[in-house]
Amino acid sequence: MAPASRTMRDGLVAGLIAYASVAVFYIAFDLLASRGMLYTVNLLGEAVFKGLRDPGVLQYPLQPDMTVIFWYNGLHLLIALAIGLIVTGLVDQTERHPSQTRLVMLTIVAGFIVTVIAVGLLTSPMRPVLPWWSIVVANILASLLAGAYLVLKRPGLLQRLIPLVG
Repeated sequence: MAPASRTMRDGLVAGLIAYASVAVFYIAFDLLASRGMLYTVNLLGEAVFKGLRDPGVLQYPLQPDMTVIFWYNGLHLLIALAIGLIVTGLVDQTERHPSQTRLVMLTIVAGFIVTVIAVGLLTSPMRPVLPWWSIVVANILASLLAGAYLVLKRPGLLQRLIPLVG
């Protein structure tokens, strides 16, 4: 398989894995909080597409709006696929230029931190029902599962990265 198509495929699959892991995490999170499995995605969709900003509304049950749930899932999927493609492109960079591995890893870690902070800040009015820890855990889960996929698909990747940990 040509390197560009391999990168594209791996990036899309990694993004899809990350998207699905966050979605499943928040379904479980909402069910454990006894709110219904689409509560968080509905709330995020209402905020993004309808401008919901009043944290007082969080005290009352919200009727799920399947339109905003659909559109928010689409937006989340597109962002996850884009991040998957970017990260896989960076992994390719380490394969072609091993001397840049530290810089690439720093870029990936910085991207993770920026993503968590951005999501946290953008959802600050929802903090009573969307705590910081859930944002961090969902993103760690997505990173670990998508990263595991890349490690399995790219022989030697983990060995190149392990010296960076020690």
